[in-house]
Amino acid sequence: MTHYVVVSGNPRPGSRTSVLAIAVGRALARDGSPTVIEVGELGAGLLTPGDEATAAAVAALREADVLVVATPTYKGSYTGVLKVLLDQLPSQALAGKRAVPVVTAGIAPQAAAAEALLRQLLTELGADVAEGLPVVEADLPDSVAVAQKYAAGFS
Repeated sequence: MTHYVVVSGNPRPGSRTSVLAIAVGRALARDGSPTVIEVGELGAGLLTPGDEATAAAVAALREADVLVVATPTYKGSYTGVLKVLLDQLPSQALAGKRAVPVVTAGIAPQAAAAEALLRQLLTELGADVAEGLPVVEADLPDSVAVAQKYAAGFS
């Protein structure tokens, strides 16, 4: 059975980006529920050596078969908390894993630009990066429909 992990890189747990990411993970998993990592819940533990919650999050990333990695657009890119989490992975740690970059932004060009940067980061970590999902804020109320449409075309 394929192990799906959703990573919401929003500093605020339960955000609209998180809702979208979880919807994408559920739509892709079809037969199960994905493991969810809310990076915002890790707080200062992201910067604390030996933090158990952060270590568990890193372990979940390494054990996943498919990762849905989501972030709102902050200053034209992904969030710093997401980068801090992913920086804890060694080179090529995501080799053999499929990754789906999901990015939310106010307007489509911002979402597409940030998605390209997240794609580069995931590629640097060795992931096989699927077509990304840049989503504008106006479409977030329809997160389940957006996720189902994306999953229907996922290969």
